[in-house]
Amino acid sequence: MLSSNGDMSSFCYGSQNIRFRTSSKLECYTSIKEWDDGYIVVMAKYKDIGEIEDYIDLVPILRNLYINPHEFLKSIKSVEIKYVE
Repeated sequence: MLSSNGDMSSFCYGSQNIRFRTSSKLECYTSIKEWDDGYIVVMAKYKDIGEIEDYIDLVPILRNLYINPHEFLKSIKSVEIKYVE
C-alpha cells in the first residue's frame, strides 16, 4: 500500500511501514500506473501543478534503511493506493 500525509509518504507491506520524505506540495497519489520490482510509476496531484506522472524508486530507500531490497520486494506483485478517511 502506498499513501502520503504532508511531506511524508508511506509504503506498507506485511509488518513493514517504510516512510520517506516527499514534496510538501504533494496532495495525494491518485493511481498506480506501473510496479516493477521496487520502481513505481504513479499519478500524483500537486498543489499549484495539478496531476502529473511521478516516479518512486524504493531500492535506494530500502538500502538506506539496511533492508535487503531483493528479499523485501520479491513477493510483492502489485501496489495499491490507500488513504484512511
